[in-house]
Amino acid sequence: TRPEGSLLERFDSPGKGRGLRVTKPFKVGELIFSCPAYSFVLSAKERGSYCEYCFNRKEGLARCGKCKKACYCNATCQRADWSMHKLECSSMVAYGPNWCPSETVRLVARILASMKTQKERNASEKLMLIGEMQTHVEDVDNARREVNESEIAGLHRFYSKHLDFPDHSALLALFSQVACNGFTVEDEELSHMGTAVYPDVALINHSCQPSVIVTFKGTTAEVRAVTPMKKMDEVMISYIDILYPTDDRNSRLRDSYYFTCDCQECKTQSKDKAKLKVRKRSDPYEPEVVSGMVRYARKKMGEFRAIKSEKNILLELLEMCVQSLDEMGTVFDDANVYMLHMMYQAMGVCLYLGDWDGAIHYGEKILKPYSVLYPAYSLNVSSMYLKLGRLYMGLEKRSRGLNALKKAMAIMEVAHGKDHQYMAELRKEIK
Repeated sequence: TRPEGSLLERFDSPGKGRGLRVTKPFKVGELIFSCPAYSFVLSAKERGSYCEYCFNRKEGLARCGKCKKACYCNATCQRADWSMHKLECSSMVAYGPNWCPSETVRLVARILASMKTQKERNASEKLMLIGEMQTHVEDVDNARREVNESEIAGLHRFYSKHLDFPDHSALLALFSQVACNGFTVEDEELSHMGTAVYPDVALINHSCQPSVIVTFKGTTAEVRAVTPMKKMDEVMISYIDILYPTDDRNSRLRDSYYFTCDCQECKTQSKDKAKLKVRKRSDPYEPEVVSGMVRYARKKMGEFRAIKSEKNILLELLEMCVQSLDEMGTVFDDANVYMLHMMYQAMGVCLYLGDWDGAIHYGEKILKPYSVLYPAYSLNVSSMYLKLGRLYMGLEKRSRGLNALKKAMAIMEVAHGKDHQYMAELRKEIK
């Protein structure tokens, strides 16, 4: 199926189910399509930094006079957002500090409100209706089911005054749809801004060798080619971080999306050796030593993830990173992806602590391997150049800063487009 004038069509992708393909060739950096959000929500922790309605980042946002939490560019944005903000405004005042629905619950509430008022097909549903999104309800394990039940309880607790709810099974299906099809809206440094659903973008299948990249202009998703595309090529994105070796990637895909990838990279595992690089020595490491260290690395990554959300433990997190890096470094090369993962976490903690030199120390170690292991137009690489460039500029290392920012811009011009607000901001920084 293809809407009139569209450069895309929906089709049955062999072995994958529904998919999207292009009906004309596309060059690298060319915009294939843009899709408004069916529903979106700004992360609660970003309130005050971004407009609740258009996700514009600016100083001097105006606060809602009632809840004093939501912030807007102006009265126009505030009025436009009222149909969604009213779901939360009085509830935030009534519950005070006890108002604590998850971001997923907040998004589901907005989807339900949009469904109730929807009279015709939404602009985000040209190729697929929101109700057609994959649910995987039958694949959800007990742990995930418990989370969904808890989320439904939160939905009833905080939104029952303003919403009529469908039956329990319909709610379970909707939460599963959001888990499998929701998009994290991120800024140019890959910091989390919010969550949204884009039914047409959700049609795109996964590959560890993606042909397109999804970026965001406000709350609108934009899909651009990052490889040359021929007529009738399938549009493919990566659902996950493709830095990691094949087993790790497929474990993540099975856990979150209930399938295993069979792309060329997963079949050949051609990059796995470089990703699992070990230190050179005259007497090579026994395979069991390497596999034992891989198990250690995965365990430490899980432990870090589990305690990362706790408050006031930044120094403990940094110590955990340093200890893990010391242990892994007895076997792994600095360019090994598990070393890079822990360095990235350490850099993030240093940034939180205001330790700019520490952040640069880790960032510089990460950058070169990232440039080799990620595809040519990777947001992971551009965001690292951006962070380092801004740190250098802040520490008055101007020539290094300019060099890093220009390298970030070269990638972002392809990924975000030359007319994006981020480009304008970056050009000012470079001047």
